[in-house]
Amino acid sequence: MSKTIAQLCLVSSLTVLAGASAFAQAPAAAPAAPAATAAAPGSCPAILKQTFKRLQDDSPQDLCQYSGKVILVVNTASYCGFTNQYEGLEGLYAKYGSKGLVVLGFPSNDFGQQEPGSSKEIADFCYNTYGVKFPMFAKSVVSGKEPNPLFANLIKATGKAPAWNFHKYLIDRHGNVVTNFGSKVTPTDKQLVSAVEKALGS
Repeated sequence: MSKTIAQLCLVSSLTVLAGASAFAQAPAAAPAAPAATAAAPGSCPAILKQTFKRLQDDSPQDLCQYSGKVILVVNTASYCGFTNQYEGLEGLYAKYGSKGLVVLGFPSNDFGQQEPGSSKEIADFCYNTYGVKFPMFAKSVVSGKEPNPLFANLIKATGKAPAWNFHKYLIDRHGNVVTNFGSKVTPTDKQLVSAVEKALGS
């Protein structure tokens, strides 16, 4: 990434190089150059052409920044029997993130009212309890007649709506929804891990 940034800086102005080290120390959520490249006209898959608020601060996030990655989309809840899957999801993200996997978490209160908290409460719980670092978005509806736009497309593509918390959809690098897994399929399940590895290798 540093090489790409340096090349961009040299093209624009040699003086910008002085700020490269400061940029390199920015938070993990700040890789602006790759995001801009991934979201270039015509390169962002239709399913990612959407914006959602980030859980931590309601900052709008364009999903096109994840173009070219393998994406595991999960609807989450803090007070569910499957909540400990956060640990496995974070493990997947830590293990395969450098190879191109990103996990996207979408808290929802749709099932059993098991996500009643505010954005801050959810964010604090995820980080303090499970050390979640993968991207999380503001609480939204993921089922029923009016699911959020991403889940509406995922449901349409697979014919399978979430039946409970921690349903998982896998999107390949080209924006194709390749498969989905029910709540009982854990992030460490061989079937899920195999599907992720296959998508990363394609």
